[in-house]
Amino acid sequence: MRNRMARRIMIMLVIVAAINGYIGWHLKVFLSHLGGASYHPWLYWPVFWIVAFCYLMGRFGTKVLPPTVSRSLNVVGSYWLALMQFGILLLPVTDVAIGVLYLASVSPATYVPLLGWIDVAILLILLALGSYLARTPVIRKYEITIPKQAGDWKQLRVAVASDIHLGNVVGNGHLRKLVKHVNGMKPDLILLPGDIIDDDIKPFIRYQMGRTMRELQAPLGIYAVLGNHEYYGGHIPAFVEQMEQIGIRVLMDEVVHIQDSLYIVGRKDKSAEHSAEGRKPLASLMEELELAQPIIVMDHQPHHLDKAAAAGADVMLSGHTHRGQIAPNHLFTRRIFELDWGYLRKGNLHAIVSSGFGTWGPPIRLGSQSEIIELLIHFNK
Repeated sequence: MRNRMARRIMIMLVIVAAINGYIGWHLKVFLSHLGGASYHPWLYWPVFWIVAFCYLMGRFGTKVLPPTVSRSLNVVGSYWLALMQFGILLLPVTDVAIGVLYLASVSPATYVPLLGWIDVAILLILLALGSYLARTPVIRKYEITIPKQAGDWKQLRVAVASDIHLGNVVGNGHLRKLVKHVNGMKPDLILLPGDIIDDDIKPFIRYQMGRTMRELQAPLGIYAVLGNHEYYGGHIPAFVEQMEQIGIRVLMDEVVHIQDSLYIVGRKDKSAEHSAEGRKPLASLMEELELAQPIIVMDHQPHHLDKAAAAGADVMLSGHTHRGQIAPNHLFTRRIFELDWGYLRKGNLHAIVSSGFGTWGPPIRLGSQSEIIELLIHFNK
């Protein structure tokens, strides 16, 4: 198992290095053709490779590096991840243009700076647009009817925010937007379907993000589940403790019965299937519930909607996909998941997958936008 994992890591590092080498060579050629530019070939590659591997150094250096250094590496590396993806898409087109101009006998001294500055302009536009979409949340509204009674409630307003990814890149500034928008809805209930933190719990504690999250308000409470990034960080007990201190209950294969009228089923993330404790099948979690009452399931990764429908769930709330976060990644998430974003009715199940409030890696979105879900549920026997 360890040998197989080591091989996968090595293959991934080779691929990343090859992509960066491709991008770095183009950047080197561009800089060398800039008239009057200060360019030192002996310094270029060391600086380039440091920038290219900033994200990995920041992620894996948290135990040995000062917090400010680790955070800086994470931020720089995160933006570089976006530039890597844009480069993969943009530079092959640039190479085709170079080939055409070369065959037309145009001098490289003319077309290399021209194409280079065009690429720089496109990258700046994409970064500006992507930053706006990542930092400007929208409220997606869904209105559904469940043909069941829920005590005396005729309807319920639920605020849902998945994939907040609080850490070195997404911090209190973006979190305050979440608090403002959610409290502005005046929800009866707040649900957080996983990836509240971005792997490491230390930035959450260091920057006192719990103090900001504590301002979230809902009379029926705030409930959360674990996402894959809580498992990646390996600080689940510390994370659960932090959430309890601010009044958020983390459900780990647990069920809560709210005012004897509504069930909330919170699953461990699918990542737990590979751990020693595992995770319970949804059917076993629900086997003793009164199916005549509404049942909301939170499962971070939107797998097996059919099993949720068969078990008798009325609503399933998920995140995880980010809708690819940066286009055209949504073409891959669309193939992996039956529902990678939005709403799907499957039998009696209302499945909703959010593109998430925060970001993983670069604070950039294209083809998706930071979102909070406002779910209005009507009950009608």
